Amino acid sequence: MPISTIKPRDVLDKAVRKIEARGSIDTSHRAKQICGQIFRYAVAVGLTERDVTTDLRGALAAIPKSHFAAITEPKQAGELMRSIFDYRGHPLTIAALKLTPLVFVRPGELRTAEWAEIDLEAAEWRIPADKMKMKVDHLVPLSTQAAEILRGLKLITGHGKYVFPSLRTGERPMSENTINAALRGMGYSKEVHTAHGFRATARTIMDEVMGERVDLIEHQLAHAVKDPNGRAYNRTAHLPARRVMMQKWADYLDKLRVGAEVIQFKAAS
Repeated sequence: MPISTIKPRDVLDKAVRKIEARGSIDTSHRAKQICGQIFRYAVAVGLTERDVTTDLRGALAAIPKSHFAAITEPKQAGELMRSIFDYRGHPLTIAALKLTPLVFVRPGELRTAEWAEIDLEAAEWRIPADKMKMKVDHLVPLSTQAAEILRGLKLITGHGKYVFPSLRTGERPMSENTINAALRGMGYSKEVHTAHGFRATARTIMDEVMGERVDLIEHQLAHAVKDPNGRAYNRTAHLPARRVMMQKWADYLDKLRVGAEVIQFKAAS
């Protein structure tokens, strides 16, 4: 259909509700967001007059509440980043707290990170499939801020296997409770924000505030993303664009932390 002829009910009935009907509530909302991005681009280039998805607010079932609480509002995210930089604890815990929002991998992937997986010269972290939830190798481009944290850590733990070894013995990785315990100590209850919640923070703000491409965000979250032929992308898919996105995200967090940039959410789409 020519985009100028598409009505709100077309998007709802012919696209997103079909996804919702098979039980994929979260995916149906993401699909609507992608449709909104397409419409906004079409408006910008003169192909249509408006983003019709704005009329669909509340039309889909609510996304089930996640078990992992997360801060997803820019001003609160800035306050969280300031709390992290003000945190006084063990140097490894401080480094883990600072790195987590920059790379937004799953907590288990961060705490079991090994120096053999990290190439600081190439600014890449290659996580092997056996550590990933989807059992597919994953590549994390490292922003200059993330690489700086890791270079400092290498002086402390670079002689061993793990980037974040156990505080009791270097033979095991950091405890799975370390980051959450630090967040609790900073005053963030499990109902407000968790270590896993940094993933939702990144996904929500990069999409709804920064306007980053949803497919790039999903790639970087190591979610299952398929090409037009239904094949799973490999870990290097869209790598140059993901590098740019990860650096923009790190820079944006810095601006939030110093209070230099607080952007309000776009209108729900």
